[in-house]
Amino acid sequence: MIQIAIFASGSGSNAENIIHYFKNHTTISVSIILTNNRRAKVLDRAERLGVPSAVFSRDEFVGSDFVLEHYLKDIDFIVLAGFLWKVPKNLIEAFPNKIINIHPALLPKYGGKGMYGMHVHEAVVSNKEQKSGITIHYVNEYYDEGEVIFQAEVAISTEDTPEDVATKIHALEYEHFPKVIEKEILASL
Repeated sequence: MIQIAIFASGSGSNAENIIHYFKNHTTISVSIILTNNRRAKVLDRAERLGVPSAVFSRDEFVGSDFVLEHYLKDIDFIVLAGFLWKVPKNLIEAFPNKIINIHPALLPKYGGKGMYGMHVHEAVVSNKEQKSGITIHYVNEYYDEGEVIFQAEVAISTEDTPEDVATKIHALEYEHFPKVIEKEILASL
């Protein structure tokens, strides 16, 4: 069984969607939810869904091999689902092309440090973009610059608010993210 660790910093709706998708999968399983935020709603979701979870500090994540040694020993793939910290070099080296992130825009537009969630959707609306979307990509040492695996787009109207854009983007995330994760994992076998 291929074991996934999901990293999330917030509500965890994408994490829950991924857990449901792989619940009865014959090859892939979500083994743990990891977060840097002890107040993250993803912890409540993990408990409700019966998935082990853990909270780590910045020093444990960036300054040492603590996360790698304590939580990722039996993990085959890492999925970032709304995780806001830059992934340190030791994890990237331990999981080459095995860390997948989702970004709520069509990279390379609206990527980089500080560009997440509503910040992205507000920028899309204020710049009067006619489309936005999602980018699923491998993680490298730079924010949102890893190899693109998949993109899906949606039309944005001049009447759309950032909240409207967020709703459209969430629909794309829920539809595509688990399927793309599955495809990439199975292709790696």
